[in-house]
Amino acid sequence: MPFADIARKSNEPLDVKIGIPDQQRKAIADGLSKLLADTYTLLGKTHGFHWNVEGPTFHSLHEMFQEQYEDLQGAVDEIAERIRALGYFPPGSLSQFLKHTSIKDEHGTPDARNMVEQIVRDNEEVTRTAREIVQICDEANDTVTEDLLNKRMGAHEKVAWMLRSTLAKSDLVRN
Repeated sequence: MPFADIARKSNEPLDVKIGIPDQQRKAIADGLSKLLADTYTLLGKTHGFHWNVEGPTFHSLHEMFQEQYEDLQGAVDEIAERIRALGYFPPGSLSQFLKHTSIKDEHGTPDARNMVEQIVRDNEEVTRTAREIVQICDEANDTVTEDLLNKRMGAHEKVAWMLRSTLAKSDLVRN
């Protein structure tokens, strides 16, 4: 049978029987879709800052931003695949991400200090987004998604801490 013949014809969710009621799976998938939008937007922003950072701390921030966007690249795939495992389609376009994200897009090239301040705030925002979904997962006994969320919250909290530490008594000056 050709692949086209077995592909579903609509965006209706799959009939998934994994022990999580449909309504809770939908709520989790919706929350993860917002988390995916936030994560993807943060990925793009961090990658842009990696390219455009300047100043006396260029090298350390350039490397730190690279570590962060590489982690985020893996995270978007994990989040999207979890949405699929729950039987739903994740958002997959820039317009969908921008519609659902709570991360503010940057249209300019801020100085290094402002870049760090924005990435701190954004990582904290992604952490809050993830934390909101944990309650739904707990009620649904979805420990798989909870594990993913705990891992992501830990990563974002660590990044925010490390970047806040670069601001404390640092030579990051405003232009």
